[in-house]
Amino acid sequence: MQIRVYYEDTDTGGIVYHSHYLNFCERARSELFFSRGMLPGDAHSGFVVRKVAADFLGMARLGDLLMVHTQTLERGRSRLRLRQWIEHDGETIFTMEVELAYLRMGRPAQIPAEILALLETVGTGGEG
Repeated sequence: MQIRVYYEDTDTGGIVYHSHYLNFCERARSELFFSRGMLPGDAHSGFVVRKVAADFLGMARLGDLLMVHTQTLERGRSRLRLRQWIEHDGETIFTMEVELAYLRMGRPAQIPAEILALLETVGTGGEG
């Protein structure tokens, strides 16, 4: 998914705040659902972030076009582990692994079949 860096994403020097890389990845995960006419959750169920390990390898600036890639690493009954990375001009500037837990009514629940089918589309190839 392509994302443009806006003023709201940067400090006064035009450099992206570190926490916004996580936001960009979250946006890309949500867009996987939206682009297929789905929602990533509802009032009673959805994914929550359980764990994140991130590496900041470079930086982005105001106006840059970034590409966010998502790759499924592991699927369990109620959890999911993804690798996401952000590139600017073909160079990886951020990478993370995120573990998500699927909850229904605040408790771990089996990931629905339609979500698992969606995740097959990102497989191990790193959809943008």
